[in-house]
Amino acid sequence: MLDQMIRIGFVINPIAGMGGLVGLKGTDDVLEQALEMGAVPKAEERARSAIRRLSEAYTRHRLYTELEWICAGGSMGEDVLKKNAVPEWNIIAVHNPGQKTSSEDTRSLVSKAKALEVDLIVFTGGDGTARDVHDCAGDIPILGIPSGVKMHSGVFALDPLTAGELLEHYIRGELIIGNGEIMDLDEGRYRSGEWNIALFGIARTLNEPSFVQTGKLMVEEESMEDIVSGIASCLSEMMKEEGLVLIMGPGGTTYSIGECLGFDKTLLGVDVASKEGIIATDCSESDLIRILYDLESKGSLGRVRIVVSPIGGQGFFLGRGNLQISPSVVRRVGENNIVVVSTPNKLESTKVLRVDTGDQALDESIRRSGSVKVMTGYRTYRLVRMV
Repeated sequence: MLDQMIRIGFVINPIAGMGGLVGLKGTDDVLEQALEMGAVPKAEERARSAIRRLSEAYTRHRLYTELEWICAGGSMGEDVLKKNAVPEWNIIAVHNPGQKTSSEDTRSLVSKAKALEVDLIVFTGGDGTARDVHDCAGDIPILGIPSGVKMHSGVFALDPLTAGELLEHYIRGELIIGNGEIMDLDEGRYRSGEWNIALFGIARTLNEPSFVQTGKLMVEEESMEDIVSGIASCLSEMMKEEGLVLIMGPGGTTYSIGECLGFDKTLLGVDVASKEGIIATDCSESDLIRILYDLESKGSLGRVRIVVSPIGGQGFFLGRGNLQISPSVVRRVGENNIVVVSTPNKLESTKVLRVDTGDQALDESIRRSGSVKVMTGYRTYRLVRMV
């Protein structure tokens, strides 16, 4: 592989992830609403981080192989590639999207890339984009640069920089091709509080378990009720004794904890609660910032805790499904005031914990501790390694 040209298909879904910060849990069919709520594009910057990481391997003379990029024009790929290009790259735009991009643009690019017999297709987006790419890619391996709200599929790199590193190893011929699940949620039902995740297919992808996330594991436990009740009791005592205000992330574990605390918590939203009850439900990033400013004016900012639960199997507790808890929110609350909760059985399938907030400096700072103390019951904790 080192002596031959490699051809890579490349596409960015420019709107991927825009609904996350504003609490829409996705961008499918609600782009205009997301824009009205102040959402800003993030996919292009995520893609740029990955491509910069790859171009750095060329500028430092770790790679010499010629690449031919088959891409979509403008913000769907060509711009990022040209701004970070090295002499060994030949960039060919074969699809020109309109001003308003859609999934059909992604499908068109992938179909054209397949016809040109690319060796690999790299895309930036979430599970919805992964489905579009998989539907048109056939047997061509695919790799996702994570930028969506929902990323349960097993074809995504852990983060953009890791995607760039994976590409370097792939070009060197050091990776084998394996299988990854294509999974997705129905966003309409997701927004109404229903967790309807489904397997849509098996794709070929780069096989490196340390760098590529697994699909989300759904774990059931016989003692779930007792375990969650113990976690809730511990949090309740902390709220009463210390006057804590909890920013509670989405998911089944935190939802069950909210029920035990007597709160009307949303299943898939981010909610804020105190010992008096729910302060706000289904918050966007701006809602959380506004609440934090109010608490700061009252001298209570130091009493805020972020309560999140990792995704089973993947280990992400920030940056997957809870984008409303943004780097700005985490910085205001403080890294040391994040409370990670989990049932023991979930941790059995979740050997390490991860973050991917989109803020590299913050992610590195959180990882620097090397491990996280996870609450697994009433005043019971387990130390879990961070990577």
